[in-house]
Amino acid sequence: MWDRIPGGKLGAGVAVLIVLAVLLGGASRGNALRLSLLELASLPLLGVALIRLWTDGSWRRHRFALALAAAAAAVPLIQLIPLPPGIWQSLPGREQAVLALEVAGLQPGWSRYSLTPDLTLRSALALLPPMSVFLAVLALPRDPGRDAARLWIGLTVAGLTLGIAQVAVGAAALHPWPTSEAGEMTGFFANRNHLATMVLTALPFCGLMIGRRLRRGDDGRAALWLWAGVAALLAALTLAIQSRAGVVLLLPILALSALVAHMASGRAFPGPKVLAVLAAGFVGVAALGWFGGAAVLDRFQSEEAERRLENWPLIVEAAQTHLPAGAGMGSFDRVFRTVEPLEDLDATYFNSAHNDYLETWLEAGWLATAILIAFLIWFGRRVLELWRDPRSHGRAAPAAAVAIVAVLVHSAVDYPLRTVTLTVLFALCCALLERRADPARRERR
Repeated sequence: MWDRIPGGKLGAGVAVLIVLAVLLGGASRGNALRLSLLELASLPLLGVALIRLWTDGSWRRHRFALALAAAAAAVPLIQLIPLPPGIWQSLPGREQAVLALEVAGLQPGWSRYSLTPDLTLRSALALLPPMSVFLAVLALPRDPGRDAARLWIGLTVAGLTLGIAQVAVGAAALHPWPTSEAGEMTGFFANRNHLATMVLTALPFCGLMIGRRLRRGDDGRAALWLWAGVAALLAALTLAIQSRAGVVLLLPILALSALVAHMASGRAFPGPKVLAVLAAGFVGVAALGWFGGAAVLDRFQSEEAERRLENWPLIVEAAQTHLPAGAGMGSFDRVFRTVEPLEDLDATYFNSAHNDYLETWLEAGWLATAILIAFLIWFGRRVLELWRDPRSHGRAAPAAAVAIVAVLVHSAVDYPLRTVTLTVLFALCCALLERRADPARRERR
């Protein structure tokens, strides 16, 4: 039975974990039980992937990428190391904690570096599913790109179908997370912005499938129009989600997805079919924008967006207080309350910076910044190699690169990687891009 599944049992494990991540990992808070189940489910896959990478020696070909993954996993673990009182009391930003102990008449003892060790431990455990997917995809015997593309597109369509039902019925029972507002299109997520990210990352994979069908010519004509219709539907529904970032990123991602389709088709110049697909996508976006443009514009004029921008300087101030190593993963909420102006206090609270780079800088300081720079160097090198190697244009690597760009850009105004669903997708795309650099597999082809 397993021989029929790409990659055998390991490939089946990757597919199952991705499906579970979509069903159980769509919220950034209030999901402790579901996230625990997902983390437990990822442990067997992680163990098998590590064993296979070690036994066949393939880890040597991915040393830099594996080192990056290990460094990212080490950040919260380092922050959980217990420190003697003389050291942790002298750390930047610990003055209030020391003062609280003095007021309570307590003697300081050993303490972990993180100001919120419980949340930092959760952050470390939340890395288990994406790490499992990343390592397992690298360990698979052949590239799972096409199968991964079909799976992610299918899950995205399922999420949008649920989102349409949520808007049509307006019942809270259709929302899988209690923090969602009834009547909003959120799909499997608690936040509509994350559904928009999911759709944007599915578009380049649609471009991959369209390009591969174009390469086949008349033999793939029916499937070509099927994938083109799916892409047009995804593009049109992105506006219906009413995510500001989704609207802004839609046209650039559509253009890059068209480039993916063109690269996968293996043609020197766009043919009439490519132009027809592009026209269909733009017509769909324009049509929905005509009928639903007012609601989208209202989202851009909300006071919520202005408040987020006003809070960014406060976050920078708080981050500088805890440099060079940050306050601890997961500590943003508690740290921000110490710098939040009194006039802004109300029944709500600012649960996230809505800028993952600022939030990570506050929580992990210069170490996280160094890891991010190293990641961008790795990503730039892989994209450059990909562009220069026409043999890779028909694989999933170009689509994965565009999906990574969509997540990275969206992270500047939101926190998509704070949800395990999108973190698992991000890990999958990184693995697909890294596999393209495997010289042994290129020689076997």
